[in-house]
Amino acid sequence: MIELKRREELIENNLGLVHACANRFRNRGVEYDDLYQAGCVGLIKAADGYDDSLGYSFSTYAFPVIMGEIKRIFRDGGTVKIGRAMKEKIRNAKQIKDDFTLKNGYEPTVSQMAELMGVDVAEAAEILTASMPIISLTSEDENESRQLDIRVESPDESISEKLALEQTVSSLCEEDKKLIEFRYFKGLTQSKTAQLLGISQVQVSRKEKKILLEMRKRLT
Repeated sequence: MIELKRREELIENNLGLVHACANRFRNRGVEYDDLYQAGCVGLIKAADGYDDSLGYSFSTYAFPVIMGEIKRIFRDGGTVKIGRAMKEKIRNAKQIKDDFTLKNGYEPTVSQMAELMGVDVAEAAEILTASMPIISLTSEDENESRQLDIRVESPDESISEKLALEQTVSSLCEEDKKLIEFRYFKGLTQSKTAQLLGISQVQVSRKEKKILLEMRKRLT
C-alpha cells in the first residue's frame, strides 16, 4: 500500500491515461463523460493496488485496470444492482451536478463533485459511475430487433498500435522523449520529472500537454 500523498499524485498525474483509454471507446453508444468517469474509478483502484517495489511503472499497471472498468459498462449491461442508499446518493449527486451546471455553464469534474458532496474522490467517482445509464445489447428499429456488437481488439491490432506508439515516441526530440519516458513508462510524477530534466513542474505540465497533443495528431 502506497502512502496517501503518493496515491494522490498518481491519480492526479495520470488523468491523461484515463482520457487515452476512454478515447478508444468513443462512438460506441456511451457518452464520453461516462467512459471517463468509469476510467477514473479504474485509476483510483490502480492507485490503491499499486506496489512500486514490483519494478514496473504505474501506467503499465494502471492501463488494464482502467480499461477493465470502462469495458465493464458494456459487459454488465442491466445486471448491475443498485441499493437504496446508493440510489439516494445518486439522486443527490444529480441535483448537485445540475445546479452546478446551470450556475456555471459547464459540468463539474469528479474532484469538484467530491468537494460539493463532501466525500472523497473515490466515492464521488463510484457514485457518478453508478448513475450511468444502462446500455442494452439488443436494439430495435422499425423493422426488426438486432444485436449490438461490442468491438474487441484483436492481438494484431494491439501490436500495430504499440508499434505505432513506439515509432511516434522515437521521432520526438531527446528531451521530449525523456519526458514521456519518465511520465508514462516509468510512472514518475511531474515534480520528479522536472527535477530530472532540470526544469520546473509548470514547464513539464505545459510540455507534456503539447507533446501528447502532437502525438495524438500523428497517431490519428
